[in-house]
Amino acid sequence: MTDRTDLPPPPALTPSALQGVRVVEMGQLIAGPFAGKILGEFGADVVKIETPGAGDPLRNWRLIKEGTSVWWQVQSRNKRSIALDLRGAEGQDIARRLIAEADVLIENFRPGTLEAWGLGYDELAKINPGLVMLRISGYGQTGPYRDLPGFGAIGEAMGGLRHLTGEPGRVPVRCGISIGDTLAALHGVIGVMMALYHRKVNGGAGQAIDVALHEAVFNVMESLIPEYSAFGAVREAAGSALPGIAPSNAYRCNDGYVLVAGNGDSIFKRLMQAIGRDDLGNAPDLGSNAGRVARVAEIDAAIEAWTQQRSVAGVLEALGAARVPAGKVYTAKDIAEDPHYRARDMILQQRTRDGYDVAVPGIVPKLLGTPGTVRSSAPHLGDDTDAVLREIGLTEQQIQQLRERKVVA
Repeated sequence: MTDRTDLPPPPALTPSALQGVRVVEMGQLIAGPFAGKILGEFGADVVKIETPGAGDPLRNWRLIKEGTSVWWQVQSRNKRSIALDLRGAEGQDIARRLIAEADVLIENFRPGTLEAWGLGYDELAKINPGLVMLRISGYGQTGPYRDLPGFGAIGEAMGGLRHLTGEPGRVPVRCGISIGDTLAALHGVIGVMMALYHRKVNGGAGQAIDVALHEAVFNVMESLIPEYSAFGAVREAAGSALPGIAPSNAYRCNDGYVLVAGNGDSIFKRLMQAIGRDDLGNAPDLGSNAGRVARVAEIDAAIEAWTQQRSVAGVLEALGAARVPAGKVYTAKDIAEDPHYRARDMILQQRTRDGYDVAVPGIVPKLLGTPGTVRSSAPHLGDDTDAVLREIGLTEQQIQQLRERKVVA
């Protein structure tokens, strides 16, 4: 079945950025598969290995339509599914044959799992010296915590993020999505692209890429450790404010909240003029961020005194005219209905293999010469088992025998 999307195909004769790259994905749920999703959107041939019978648990996570999670429709588009039992020797041998012809292997098992199956990097490199192997785990492949189970939520806590979320003095909260997993996946994709570049341009061999969930979170924690090292300062939760930078906060309107980032020196002057507080805008000590931070409570109170008398739309209109960065807090409904999202192809209509259409996120980043595309919808479990096995040389009889022994499905 051909997918229908709002995204136009790339220009004629223009290959996808990753055309010709072959990926074997062994991961499940979020971190590994999100990395595979990105590579697939830019043209890589992604073969996803799933457990016969159950498949990736993500197929049954959150809201289900026609027996399958709508999340699955995004996470697994542009992938092919092979149902293969990796717990036995026959399944492991088939995996080796697939990996022998691959450029990239993605896995997010607990460290040591693949080694126990004879599928560690050292063994795989013997049959495929150019293999780039992305390994995502809770704590990495080395270190005293390597064998502990780890999920994205734990990585967010250990990486320092959870300590900063929420209101001061209250229980730390999550941001509402599995940000630790997706940050790890993004770092993994960066590693894959660097390793492929090194292999091709510098004549290097393949290599393993070790991504730990908590390290991916820690890598985006800005000045957290330098501030502690230099000053002994422990950054604390600050609600909706941006500590040490002012004004930048969420402000109450008469029908909701608006976020205002007036922390640039010239922007602050324009913001104060827009709210009728030139006395603050022209105050000598507020001309720089340090002075504004010292009086942030006063500044925030002045801004909210103005916003509380107005609607969100009225505030955005006034601040837009004053060239002050501001925005409302979007819900899923706001995103789905926003004309800017649609103008930039960030909301697509995708036909599923169950025959219904669903709105899904578009593709990021936007390559203008070789844009990402949705070439195929998310597969049913084992949709591509026979085709993939034929590609590595198995006959129809051999495939049938494997199916009878429940090695494949």
